[in-house]
Amino acid sequence: MGTPLGDFVRAKRDSIRPESIGLPRRDRSRAPGLRRSDLATRSGISVEYLTRIEQGRDRHPSGSVLNALADGLSLDTTEREHLRYLAKITGGACAAQPHPAPPPRTVRPAALATLRLLEPGVAMITNRAGDVLAHTTGFALLLRGAGLLEAAEPNLTRYVFTDPRARTLFPDWDRVADEQAFDLGLGPSLQSSLWLRTQLAPVAGPEFTRRLDRPIPPVRNALRLRHPTAGELRWDRETLELRGADAQQVVVFLAADEDTARGFERLRGGLRAVV
Repeated sequence: MGTPLGDFVRAKRDSIRPESIGLPRRDRSRAPGLRRSDLATRSGISVEYLTRIEQGRDRHPSGSVLNALADGLSLDTTEREHLRYLAKITGGACAAQPHPAPPPRTVRPAALATLRLLEPGVAMITNRAGDVLAHTTGFALLLRGAGLLEAAEPNLTRYVFTDPRARTLFPDWDRVADEQAFDLGLGPSLQSSLWLRTQLAPVAGPEFTRRLDRPIPPVRNALRLRHPTAGELRWDRETLELRGADAQQVVVFLAADEDTARGFERLRGGLRAVV
């Protein structure tokens, strides 16, 4: 049985062309990617140990081994952070099948106080299941009328895959769907991931299920939103991980260009005029 860590290492190894890292070009008749022996040599570990990691038979590699694998795979900063996170959840995985359960929606007072400091900007507190647990007034203004915040317990993953308005809001819907499905596989816990999968699979169908369990993180470029009055807006996203086992995050949206900054200012000006 594989593990999130092992699946990622194997998929990343398979995605690397040997010639891109200075190794001889592979015969086209052979399987693509690096051989285990190539990665083991580059990482300074044995082939046998690498095999145990990839097959999920070693769930507790040391920090030095993780660093060596990251070097051997030429991971960038984001991928290195992802590797460490996968090692954490792989090491804590229980052999028994967990019971699906929704993630907690309680937000600590200190996290809410941090969010208030970001007013009147665009920010939210979420978790990897996509729950929108708290948000700034700027976030509410940006998403007004889109349908996301109309639910009693807003969830971005559910919204993306089940609300037709999401395809209008997100011009790059496929990329956003890839992000949400990938993040669901990272927590907040295995129980909560299974719970939301069970909820969504019957109603979201193959657009959701075919995206599950992909080991390679999707590329996260600027997020495009199509606003009904402000037009197309582009946002960079900065994520602050909060301490705790609930995998909560503060996500701050920053205007990616001057047109977006001006468009959002017009939205805020219109709100002040109404008030």
